[in-house]
Amino acid sequence: MSLIGKIVFITGASAGIGAATAYAFANEGAKLLLCARRQEKLAAVAAEALAQGAKAVHTFELDVRDASAVSASIAGLPFDWMPIDILVNNAGLSRGLDKLYQGHIEDWEEMIDTNVKGLLYVTRAVVPGMVERGRGHVVNLGSTAGELPYPNGAVYCATKAAEKSINDGLRQDVLGTPLRVTSIDPGMVETDFSKVRFRGDESRAAKVYQGVTPLTPEDVANAIVWAVSQPAHVNIAHVLMTPVAQANSLLFHRETAGSTR
Repeated sequence: MSLIGKIVFITGASAGIGAATAYAFANEGAKLLLCARRQEKLAAVAAEALAQGAKAVHTFELDVRDASAVSASIAGLPFDWMPIDILVNNAGLSRGLDKLYQGHIEDWEEMIDTNVKGLLYVTRAVVPGMVERGRGHVVNLGSTAGELPYPNGAVYCATKAAEKSINDGLRQDVLGTPLRVTSIDPGMVETDFSKVRFRGDESRAAKVYQGVTPLTPEDVANAIVWAVSQPAHVNIAHVLMTPVAQANSLLFHRETAGSTR
């Protein structure tokens, strides 16, 4: 399926997987609708996407946790940008790495509001138009954490388990329409994810990747483009992907440690 001229809406597009996905679709000649909280970084991604072949780029600042802002932003899009063909629900984060009974409520709320409620708000704003037009593909970013929880990450893992249920439930709800719904579930990916989790502690974040060659944002972006490029009658329900050194969200082989944890 050609992606030339398709309107691709990517949330959380200012860095990491979101930015890599923008570039991957740009290389396919798509039109990019990009949003994020950091407008300055988003502008840089937009410029690079145009340089890499995007047919056009439209950006806007958005915090997906704000239901009214999500609704207003989608309803207020320029007419030519309204018929969204592909939605990539990428915005998400993790905060802290604490035992559940010692966790910070503000961290829980930020994760739930972004990873679950934000996903729902954007989906609710975009999918009705897809159903009405009789075309569309929703790609949700999950995680190996949604398959198997790990110690000290209960709430983040729960948000990704929720993503899996929302993804599968949406796929059932659009049955009988031409819409497709896909969850891309990566394991360890080297982005700002750990730096965000540890609130800017770069040394602690770097230890997450020690002894492991992780996935790159480009690896995940390639999987997304592959899934949406399949023939119209093919729906890729789930893509579970990890680096070779990772078996699941609990088991890694670290060369420097010489052991599996």
